[in-house]
Amino acid sequence: MSQVRVRYIVQDVEEAIAFYTRVLDFTVDFHPAPGFAALSRGPLRLLINQPGAGGAGTQTGEIAPAPGGWNRFQMEVDDLAATVERLKAEGCVFRSGIVKGNGGDQILLEDPSGNPVELFQPAQRS
Repeated sequence: MSQVRVRYIVQDVEEAIAFYTRVLDFTVDFHPAPGFAALSRGPLRLLINQPGAGGAGTQTGEIAPAPGGWNRFQMEVDDLAATVERLKAEGCVFRSGIVKGNGGDQILLEDPSGNPVELFQPAQRS
C-alpha cells in the first residue's frame, strides 16, 4: 500500500485548504471543483468534501455526511508542547489539553469544521 487516504467532510473547502496547508504543511494535489480537494502530506492523502458535493458528500442513508465526530488521523510531532504553543498563537482550537499516556502524549486539534487531528509525541524509550 503506497498511500493512506482519509476523507473528511468540511463546511468550507477553501477554509480547510488554508488550514491544512498553512498549519499542518499539507500540499494541494487536486482541487477540481469548489466542493472537493485532495491534499497530501507524506504517505497520507486527505480528501475533503463539502456536504452535498460529489458522491462522498451526498447523503446515502438516513444520516447526512457532516463534519466533526471523534474519528481522526494521527500526526507524530517531535515536541508536542512547543507545537501546541505555536498553533495556539496562530489561533487554532483544541478539544482539550495535552493528555499524557503510557505510549506518549496527545492532543486533539480541530480543523475549521470541527474535524479532529490527533497530534502525538511518543514516549521516550530507554
